[in-house]
Amino acid sequence: MKISGTKFVIIFLISAFAFQFISNSLLGPEMRLFPANGDWFPGTASPIAWEHTLATILNPIKIVLVGPLAPLFDDPDPAPPILVFAFALYWTAIALVLYYLLSIIITLKKNKFQRS
Repeated sequence: MKISGTKFVIIFLISAFAFQFISNSLLGPEMRLFPANGDWFPGTASPIAWEHTLATILNPIKIVLVGPLAPLFDDPDPAPPILVFAFALYWTAIALVLYYLLSIIITLKKNKFQRS
């Protein structure tokens, strides 16, 4: 790949935090990075049609990004740095796996086209 692993992880982390903030701000009752009431998947029970539809589209992504760690943070008032560090660590692992898989796929495609 033409991008370094460190740069890929940084871009992935920034994108994941932006996605989390924007989706919670659009679908939740207030603008927050992490929900105050423990509702990690806001908008699913919304009577407003566009919120429910958007939540239905975004929930598969949110299940991967926040699903495994969401039950750990059911505390109504956790320390904010702990949430940020835990999710950053989890998302870094996801980014490294994606980077590795993408580099393998790109290398295989490159080798296939060179043989042809």
